[in-house]
Amino acid sequence: MSEVKIGAYICKGCGIGERLDTDQLEQIAAREGKAAIVRQHEFLCSTSGVQSIQNDISAGDVNRIVIAACSRRAKTEAFRFENVAISRANLREGVIWVRPDTEEALELTQEMAGDYLRMGCAEAKHMTPPSPHVESTTTREVLIVGGGLTGLTAALEASKAGYRATIVEKSGELGGWAAKLYRRTPHRSPYTDPQETGIADLIAAVQSDANISVQLDATITRTSGSPGRFFVDIATESGATRTDRFGAIIQATGFTPFDANKLPELGFGKSPDVVDQLGLERLAREANGGPIKRPSDGKDVRNVVFVQCAGQRSQSEGHLPYCSGHCCNTSIKQAMYFKDANPGVDTTILYTDLRSPGNGEDFYRSGQKKGVIFTKGVVKEVVPENGVLDVRLKDLILDEDVAIRADLVVLATGMVANSGVNIDAVPLDADKDAKPGEAHIEIPIESILNLDYRQGPDMPQLRHGFNDSHFICFPYETQRTGIYAAGPVRRPMDMVQVVDDAAGATLKAIQALENAGLGRAAHPRSGDLSFPSFRREGCTQCKRCTVECPFGAIDEDEKRYPIFNESRCRRCGTCMGACPVRVISFENYSVDSVGQQIKAVDIPDEFSEKPRILVLACENDAYPALDMAAMNRLEYSAFVRVIPVRCLGSVNTIWVTDALNGGYDSVVLMGCQKGENYQCHFVKGSEMAHYRMSKIDDTLQQLQMETERVCTYEVAITDIHRASQLINDMAATIDRIGLSPFKF
Repeated sequence: MSEVKIGAYICKGCGIGERLDTDQLEQIAAREGKAAIVRQHEFLCSTSGVQSIQNDISAGDVNRIVIAACSRRAKTEAFRFENVAISRANLREGVIWVRPDTEEALELTQEMAGDYLRMGCAEAKHMTPPSPHVESTTTREVLIVGGGLTGLTAALEASKAGYRATIVEKSGELGGWAAKLYRRTPHRSPYTDPQETGIADLIAAVQSDANISVQLDATITRTSGSPGRFFVDIATESGATRTDRFGAIIQATGFTPFDANKLPELGFGKSPDVVDQLGLERLAREANGGPIKRPSDGKDVRNVVFVQCAGQRSQSEGHLPYCSGHCCNTSIKQAMYFKDANPGVDTTILYTDLRSPGNGEDFYRSGQKKGVIFTKGVVKEVVPENGVLDVRLKDLILDEDVAIRADLVVLATGMVANSGVNIDAVPLDADKDAKPGEAHIEIPIESILNLDYRQGPDMPQLRHGFNDSHFICFPYETQRTGIYAAGPVRRPMDMVQVVDDAAGATLKAIQALENAGLGRAAHPRSGDLSFPSFRREGCTQCKRCTVECPFGAIDEDEKRYPIFNESRCRRCGTCMGACPVRVISFENYSVDSVGQQIKAVDIPDEFSEKPRILVLACENDAYPALDMAAMNRLEYSAFVRVIPVRCLGSVNTIWVTDALNGGYDSVVLMGCQKGENYQCHFVKGSEMAHYRMSKIDDTLQQLQMETERVCTYEVAITDIHRASQLINDMAATIDRIGLSPFKF
């Protein structure tokens, strides 16, 4: 290991020089931080400031950099240097912007700044510049599972970007459900009439593209490997199996229509004149622009009723509790089939809430102009009587029971995701989000990807069976790195949304395989070159790292020692937080790099009455919230010392016990929202931290310390006022219960 040569660079810009004694900070960096070079600059992010740092690096005088200036989230491009480890001491947002500019506050403000500089030097000392593990055999080809609208769009987008794509479709033809439609809802102005689906042109474009190969009547029997080098066994109808290699995978397996046979009260199965929306599309294709005929007797339909939310948005057993998104627009479109062929046909749409996403109210207004009737009501039953259908409903406007006679009834049923095997990999407390009495949904259990992962053969699913993806920050992201969900398998959506979804997932897939080839992490730490390693001689083979890794990035060798798969790893550090013997670390983020920051803080004695509060803040949500609180000049206690962590899941309990043993008066953990509607960038990190910290009370009681000294909070990036208030609340708590007994 090369000699550690720390360079500390103190910025005086943005008011730092006016509020702080930078000469004193320079002495702290040199004497206590053991910095070989300490420099002050009027504006460190300026060209001359950045160049002064680069000159010291180029001369070989420093190989560890401490930037004492603004938040690590600011000026990231300016302070990016090659082949050095970089630590950021937050003097602007973390100190002067959260403290009053008064003579009385000067001493405490200076103490905060001094501690952050000590912490920065301590972190830099225990960091090593990460080096990439280059995967020289990265495959620049994307596997797309599913040949419907999503898969076709994804393949064409990959080809346009210069990458090869292979579509594996289990049926004998491309197009999926979209190919079975007579027309589609409008996707361009003026949003007044149904439009051609365009599926035939899309299929032709795929078949003529030299970058795209298509496997029909084929399934995936095994998927192994990792981003950049997935090995996939593809079985064809003939029984032959071939193994191909891909850089990334997009699961575009779509949906299965809800089984309308589960709705006998609405007449399905009792009368051929009660159909679902796809059944009507078949009738419309047969009519081909002419009058649509009744299935029972072939006569023209004169009166048709559309029943919205049939078997969905319902808590009844076997129904779908969610909205499938497209159904209202689809019913408007189908009502226009009748009106366009014969304006004299009565068309009635019965709804509770009419939802028309994507085109505003234009399409709905067009339906009104064509004479489509919209009635707010709940259908109780559909009864066949004397060759017609008696639709009995509760009219929600008149507040009375009424009946409508119809020649044809169309049920707007929903989407059930083709997600594969449900491996129960949703967050541990997801059931807490379930509503009382919510019915269980039966999901098809045939495996789609047949993953060779210890966590199961398919991707984790959410409560209603859709593939788990980070719906806020990374919509296509799944817990299997390099494998992306797109289209209705991810969430209910219409054709317009499907096209956007497919394009987004394709770009993410390309990013993942390129990052894998460069030895870099995928999002959310895209470009990160660090990678976990462990001391084999200290490993107890407890399996906690392999079990708790949210991304299936850790396997075991024949002796049960962990094997870290770099391309699957997201660099969250959850394995580091899970390890009870602290043998897992990253080159630039480790138990030591954080632990030494904790120890570097100057802890006042019991007589000074200056408590110390340690805040371990998630760098993705909580730390930005604190930064934005500073930008809004929201003041919080001068006794806090904030350390950003990659994810709350990376927090090792040794940091908490070391802090308390070292004289800190309290520890506050701030992470992302957990549960099924999680906002954690690493899916389960916040959940795991809450689980670990739930057991810390026993330790506190053994130490004869109050349990309220350690708190764990869910903090959203928008919790600007709340984040700072939590710190002030803890300061008030310490003022009430007193300083830590370990100070005495």
